[in-house]
Amino acid sequence: MEELRVLLFQRKLTIEEIKILENHFPYYRHLGEKHKIQFRKKLQIVLSSKKFQGRGGITEVTSEMEILIGATLVMVTFGWSRLRLAHFHTIVIYPNTYYSTLNKVYHRGEVNPKHGLIVVSWKCFVEGLADGKDGVNLGIHEIAHALKLANQIDSDGEKEFDQQAWATYKNLAPLEIQKIISGQNRFFRESASLNEHEFFAVALESFFERPEDFQKDLPELYDSLVMLLRQNPIVLKKNQ
Repeated sequence: MEELRVLLFQRKLTIEEIKILENHFPYYRHLGEKHKIQFRKKLQIVLSSKKFQGRGGITEVTSEMEILIGATLVMVTFGWSRLRLAHFHTIVIYPNTYYSTLNKVYHRGEVNPKHGLIVVSWKCFVEGLADGKDGVNLGIHEIAHALKLANQIDSDGEKEFDQQAWATYKNLAPLEIQKIISGQNRFFRESASLNEHEFFAVALESFFERPEDFQKDLPELYDSLVMLLRQNPIVLKKNQ
């Protein structure tokens, strides 16, 4: 019933919203026309099925916020025609870093699977978009966490990772984490070595923002993510 409701009452993108994609979302801008149509269709479904809530002083969630955050989710899951991370039904937006009363620290973003939340600081999200080639992007980072957690959730009716592709990636990731710890891998920032969840999120930031360098420096790991995410950003750019 939920799927039917989303399809029947799907939000349509306006001309102004499509311009936001063209002007501020490089991944979309570099797609060929066929893939742009697919991207917009998927974005409309994502926007129709997610709740966007402002917190910490944000009284109105703007169209720009919805489009750019929604587009990030579409980008990360673009390899799946129907996947939209259904378990994470609400996206919470703070104006800046925010204080967590739970663990007594400031956050830039987080994912809460218990309550189905993806949380981002808008300031940090925009900073991540501003430089699309540095491999630091809060939006990608948090969506990556959500995707990895969704793969462990069986009740959402969605199938994320192919088992063989996941096994290949899982064999490679610990080796690269150890290289970061020992100083042999300087492609990723040090936070990628904290745990397997952080490594996956940091790896996806570079997968989308520095795909050519990633493929050159770590071809085997890059290829494993191509299979896992069912897309190759380098090829998508060439086919525009």
